[in-house]
Amino acid sequence: MPRTRPLVIGHRGAPGYRPEHSRSSYDLALRYGVDAVEPDVVVSRDGVLVVRHENEISGTTDVAERREFADRRTTKTVDGTELTGWFTEDFTWDELSTLGCRERLPRLRPGSATFDDQQPVLRLRDVLDLVRAASLEQGREIGVVLELKHATYFERLGLGLAGLVEAELREAGWADGALPLVIEAFESTVLAQLRAHSIRATYVYLLEAAGRPFDLVAAHGDQAPTYRRTATPAGLDELVGTVDGISVSKSMILGGTRGDEPPSLVADAHTRGLRVFTWTCRPENTFLSRRFRSRGGPAAFGDYEAEWELIRRSGVDGVFVDHPDIGIDLFHRVTATP
Repeated sequence: MPRTRPLVIGHRGAPGYRPEHSRSSYDLALRYGVDAVEPDVVVSRDGVLVVRHENEISGTTDVAERREFADRRTTKTVDGTELTGWFTEDFTWDELSTLGCRERLPRLRPGSATFDDQQPVLRLRDVLDLVRAASLEQGREIGVVLELKHATYFERLGLGLAGLVEAELREAGWADGALPLVIEAFESTVLAQLRAHSIRATYVYLLEAAGRPFDLVAAHGDQAPTYRRTATPAGLDELVGTVDGISVSKSMILGGTRGDEPPSLVADAHTRGLRVFTWTCRPENTFLSRRFRSRGGPAAFGDYEAEWELIRRSGVDGVFVDHPDIGIDLFHRVTATP
């Protein structure tokens, strides 16, 4: 039966209102009452786990304007994609800690951009400690959904994420299940590595609507399974016993743009004992399925309630939101099960 109250997860904090992964973004999400927050982690040159959505940081920090770092601009291929910019693995943590957080989508979210450069980049340990403190202060369990980025890429640089994450979680007191911890990645290899290290967590495999996981492409080339194939009943069968759930693009739950019959992915996963999370619920027109957009341009809020209600009624176990206040308002409504 469909869940009536999925977990509401502050996606990078509350980036609808503050620059993503900034201290104020997490503070706001926790104040709104999210069930968990989601930090993405990449790595510095000296092995510090840094909270950034990507290792290329020119779009979310002030690094491009820092003259002392001008010579660090370079071009790299990350997970098969060529990128030019500044990369965390070319900086020490001491250097990264001097950078200011910036709004990634300033034209879409100009209000958030007014907070640019006011707060420094965070480490994973900073977020773990912040969530623990908020749990104690608010008298409730608040979780962390930890996303591991580009694990195969970093492994090839000698910066293995599994070992670094294990050490950080143990040192911070997050490895024994005292507070809710979810570990997710688009690469199953790193999830298996951490699971083998006996980190007590819920392990969730991220699935794109298209493409293939880079760890399996690196190992098997064109024979690597696609994400779409993994989302089929046969593919889900193969996940049973290796992960606890999947996290999928909301397009894989909503189906076609004309209101077609939605896919059975959530039910298929639940039948196999797998949890299902989905990303990312955002109210702006530019992020909504076409049939839920309204007038007013890309930044205007469309009929997000209608879209999100379909997601809620699908029975998902967790949703990632950029605006935690309106996410909690909708997804935590107590309504009759259809």
